Amino acid sequence: MAVYKIFPSKDATMYSMYPTMNTGLDEIIEATLTSIAPTEPNPQVSRFLIKFDQDNIENVMTDLVNGAEWQANLRCFVAKTTGLDLNTTLDVFAVSGSWDMGTGKYLDSPLTTDGVSWRYQAYSGSTVWNVLTPTANVTSSYDTTYAPYGGGTWYSQQAITTVPRSNIYLSSSQVYSYSQDQDLNVNVTNIVDVWLSGSLSYYANPTDILTNTTSSVSVDNEGFLIKQRVEFVNNNDYQPEIKFFSIDTHTIYPPVLEIKWNDVTYNTGSLETLSTLPATVTLAQNPGTFYTGSINKFRVNARPEYPTRVWQTGSLYTTNYALPEDSYWALKDLDTNEYVIDFDSTYTKLSCDPTGSYFTMHMNGLEPERYYQILIKTEIEGSTIIFDDQYYFKVING
Repeated sequence: MAVYKIFPSKDATMYSMYPTMNTGLDEIIEATLTSIAPTEPNPQVSRFLIKFDQDNIENVMTDLVNGAEWQANLRCFVAKTTGLDLNTTLDVFAVSGSWDMGTGKYLDSPLTTDGVSWRYQAYSGSTVWNVLTPTANVTSSYDTTYAPYGGGTWYSQQAITTVPRSNIYLSSSQVYSYSQDQDLNVNVTNIVDVWLSGSLSYYANPTDILTNTTSSVSVDNEGFLIKQRVEFVNNNDYQPEIKFFSIDTHTIYPPVLEIKWNDVTYNTGSLETLSTLPATVTLAQNPGTFYTGSINKFRVNARPEYPTRVWQTGSLYTTNYALPEDSYWALKDLDTNEYVIDFDSTYTKLSCDPTGSYFTMHMNGLEPERYYQILIKTEIEGSTIIFDDQYYFKVING
């Protein structure tokens, strides 16, 4: 199994309260609903844009995924959340219309206006977001009572239907509450798939289904737009704010587009499968340091801790065993003890050949100059065992 992480090429937040303000270099991206003051209810919102380079995505799909089963997830790491209720929801859409990141920060004095904002796609006075007369299959939203028109445009999930008669939802969502992980982690496979094809066939009218008459809309990769589902609520008791680290963060938590694919093969050959406990599991082909961009195949050596005695001329302790087929790997940041890549029953499954179990790891999406720990999970004799015996390595700049 394999996981590849792509970092953004640009991101920015749009604020309805400051229609021409650009925040392309701010350390925070956010989706908020905020009232100005209790005595003057005037709800304002923010939405953020984030884009990943199309060439990078295509290269991963062509050179690595190569037709295998795959999934793409947008991940943004939370900096702060306040005011959440039990059903605060973030929606993720495919942006319609190009935009420039700009060089501004929140509340620069004077305000920076050289990039995307609530009103404009590129800079103050440039092309406005076409929210008044959106084209077919494109939608938008804003509240004329509290905000000027703007806030971006995106492809409508309701308007696009593929052949034959199945909906392609060009959006994803995540419900927030205090009882769950606050990071954004949503499946955006449908959006990325449409970007790869460049267009989408659909039925323009209900009667077209009968005649199988299709229309086509061009869908270019202009990135994602993330917003709260419920906005412009005039209620001082409801002010959910969700802030994430941006590409310009000074932390180890920039957003990523995580592409996972199934490249597992399982062929033990003449190897015996490990089936008894206690067991010894070690990691081979681990030099300890890797350059960013390296790809490494980690070999897993496994054997019973107390092998059954048999008559043979070689040592019992040099005989390798295959781990059971349902075995997985995960990756933690050694300092924060957080999972960088969690166990996944589909996309972090171990492969096996007649030499032993193994898995491949791409170092490109890991923060350099940090130490990481590999964990191996398997099931033996009805017990789920996680091995983490000093399987460490460091990614370095180079």
